[in-house]
Amino acid sequence: MTSTFALQEHALVTDAFDALPYGFTAVTADGELLYANAWMTARLRDAGACGFLTWWNEESRSRLETALSLADAAGVRELALGSVEGATWRVSIEPWRASALGRASFVVSVRPLSGETEAARTIEERRIALIEVSDILREVEDPAEIAYRVAEVLGRALRVSRAGYGSVDTIAETITIERDWNAPGIVTIAGVLNFREYGSYIDDIKAGRTAVVSDAYKDPRTIHTADALASISATSFINMPVTERGGTVALLYLNHESPREWPEEEIDFVREVAHRTRVAVERRRAEAELLEFAHSLERQVAERTLERDRIWRLSSDILVVADTDTRLLSVNPAWTAILGWSERDSIGRSYLDFVHPDDTGRTGEETEQLADGVATLRFENRYRTADGGFRHLSWRAVPSEGMIFAVARDVTSERARDAELGAAQEQLRQAQKMDAIGNLTGGVAHDFNNLLQVISGNLQLLGADVSGNERAERRVANAMAGVTRGSKLAAQLLAFGRRQPLAPKVVNIGRFIRDMDELLRRALGEAIEVETVIAGGLWNTLVDPSNVENALLNLAINARDAMHGQGKLTIEAGNALLDEAYATAHGDLRPGQYVMLAVTDTGTGIPNDILDKVFDPFFTTKPEGRGTGLGLSMVYGFVKQSGGHVKMYSEAGEGTTVKIYLPRSTQSEDRVVAIEEEAVRGGDETILVAEDDEAVRETVVGMLGELGYRVLKARDAESALSIIESGIAIDLLFTDVVMPGPLRSPQLARKAVERQPGIAVLFTSGYTENAIVHGGRLDEGVELLSKPYTREQLARRVRQLLSSRVPRTIAETVSAPAAGSSASSAALRPLRVLVLEDDALIRMSIAEMLESRGHTAFEAGDGNEAIRLHGVEGIDVLLADVGLPGMSGVEVAERLRENQPELPVIFATGDHLANGVQRDSHTAVIIKPYGVADLMEALGRITRG
Repeated sequence: MTSTFALQEHALVTDAFDALPYGFTAVTADGELLYANAWMTARLRDAGACGFLTWWNEESRSRLETALSLADAAGVRELALGSVEGATWRVSIEPWRASALGRASFVVSVRPLSGETEAARTIEERRIALIEVSDILREVEDPAEIAYRVAEVLGRALRVSRAGYGSVDTIAETITIERDWNAPGIVTIAGVLNFREYGSYIDDIKAGRTAVVSDAYKDPRTIHTADALASISATSFINMPVTERGGTVALLYLNHESPREWPEEEIDFVREVAHRTRVAVERRRAEAELLEFAHSLERQVAERTLERDRIWRLSSDILVVADTDTRLLSVNPAWTAILGWSERDSIGRSYLDFVHPDDTGRTGEETEQLADGVATLRFENRYRTADGGFRHLSWRAVPSEGMIFAVARDVTSERARDAELGAAQEQLRQAQKMDAIGNLTGGVAHDFNNLLQVISGNLQLLGADVSGNERAERRVANAMAGVTRGSKLAAQLLAFGRRQPLAPKVVNIGRFIRDMDELLRRALGEAIEVETVIAGGLWNTLVDPSNVENALLNLAINARDAMHGQGKLTIEAGNALLDEAYATAHGDLRPGQYVMLAVTDTGTGIPNDILDKVFDPFFTTKPEGRGTGLGLSMVYGFVKQSGGHVKMYSEAGEGTTVKIYLPRSTQSEDRVVAIEEEAVRGGDETILVAEDDEAVRETVVGMLGELGYRVLKARDAESALSIIESGIAIDLLFTDVVMPGPLRSPQLARKAVERQPGIAVLFTSGYTENAIVHGGRLDEGVELLSKPYTREQLARRVRQLLSSRVPRTIAETVSAPAAGSSASSAALRPLRVLVLEDDALIRMSIAEMLESRGHTAFEAGDGNEAIRLHGVEGIDVLLADVGLPGMSGVEVAERLRENQPELPVIFATGDHLANGVQRDSHTAVIIKPYGVADLMEALGRITRG
């Protein structure tokens, strides 16, 4: 056997090998023994082995054959093997080529591990296992084979029942196992497994944490599924997640059929193997894909007639080959089709030359990762096109042998859609903001206008008192001017918030502008030239004329200030068609036909950095005290509320153009006839004023009273309805739109017309909310007097409605509730009635009922006040609520009758049984709610005697 081995010719060397205390052999790649020293020869002879390979047990022989078949000149390979003697040996294989043989051969040394300590033995076994894993990862190409071989090494090294590697789907919560290693007697679990069937530890895996279970019957994550785990020989296990870019993608697992502790050293060992395996598997898969791609390129070169293969030529995605110095080596036709750069313009240049400047840094960092061997799975940047634009590209790239193979998909349209979605969301946020601001400004305007109405009304009443006192009249006039300015500010707030009530009419803007010519020239001054350009065939538009006038005046005054009082103002009106593209680019705008109104000045213009802010509320470029910043905001809000669009064009030093687009109307123009205002006059009709603000209510009652009207008052809609239902003939209901309580003003108006068909209704408000305004427009047939209003405006509007209302018929008057009053109530003498009621609204309503029939009412909110009034006033009748805080109405009546035993008493209650009330000839009960007829009848009954 040794005669053919060259080393025998050197006796000295042979003696040295024979003196070694361990085995030293030389074998071929197929296991043929070429040489064995004395130590190895003795053991082969004692074991009766026919050769070097037969000395090992079956498992070790298989591993040794594989190691020899894979061994090459890469370096030393070490294994831990078991022989037929039952001992464990450390085997070292070193490649060596015997020149005399001309074929691959290896020097193999065999050292026993049995003499080492258990800890040292464990460390040595794991070190050798890691060497085996490294060899497998370096030599084996198939990813599935890599996973199986690594699992086998790991399973044998840690002496477990099963080891495997699988892909994890964290959404479906499954693992896919292609092949696993199993100890003798253990059944494979290859296939797809659902984690939840074996416990809740999947939550740890999804979070990237290693799941370690020593005993499934004791661990809370597996205690309910321990039998299922035991059925697959996994009573104890390690599940090591492999993460990539923050997510779990694979799992290296070890199963053992019985409970077992897992020391931290074993877990660290498994973690190291898992990491190496994942990197190797992904690299093999990426390399396999790119190698296939590279082979495709080689075939193209060989064919010479085709520059690219079918995939290369017809792919809609960009395919490139570059080196790690970023130099482009090859590009497919999609490169030119998408970016416009020809192959001649591209090959040899750095791809960084085409990258957007803002993305160059990130792209360079990604290139460094590729140079280090890390594949790029998804990376986005922007590439410059030949025409100067930019396209968004999403890249996948893999390094191989100093080159980068990459594919890019054009995602520009997707990013554009994302941008459109973002813009739509921003428009939604803007709309929500505008709605919130509108609600805020509406509430502010409501309270502010109420305040202004109180001030305005009292100033006008005061004006009559100081008539003839020039100094006092001047002060009142100045105060009224302040009220007017405040009213204008409130109107601007409502206009900006799109909460003003519009009364649109079909108008011709051209005729409207010509009618305003004189007004504009007076407002602008003689130093400003005004030119109007009206296009022929101008369409009509449906718009509120007064708001158009205000908007045009605002724009003209802004232009005057921008021109410092000298320049040229051009006002144009024409037809315009806004297409789908323009409408889409400008958010909440519908494509279609519009009437365009443009105002152009030759002023200083507006810098680009503030052009987008000019319509923001309270933004102004004027000096402090020269403007509120609401003028353009008002224009913007009015135009948007009218369904239109406004656009501003300006450059610093070049003037400004503001274009307003109002929707076209196909209806004929509404000719507005100017009515000559007549002198202020009043009347003797009955008016019911419903107003929750006490100061406003008293002011308007005072103004109407001065005009000669008979005025009834209510502090909310329910009180007003009670008065209407009492039977009092009312000619006009003057009601605030927004009042507290369950009954809303529109409902009050409807019920009032139902009960008294001839009644006229006039609404008033500083903010209409949505009660009588819908779509920004007053409801059909609704009359509104906006706060604050002057005495003259109130008088004319009231007189206009009273004069134009449908008069009551005799039948309606006779059938009214007042006509049904009893004879006894009609014959009542005037009485002094003490009204005891804790609800102020009800108390006020009762008092007005009594006063409307000629009686005198004294109001008390509690028992003590009633006793006090009874002591100082001559009271004929007590009208008391039964349920009162503190002292009840019954108790108060008893106290008053101690001094006035025959005092007639009417108890008002919502309790039909009227418990606690003793009825007699001087005591009556009326059930709430009741009307004036019920009250008069009760008064007549208890006062007859």
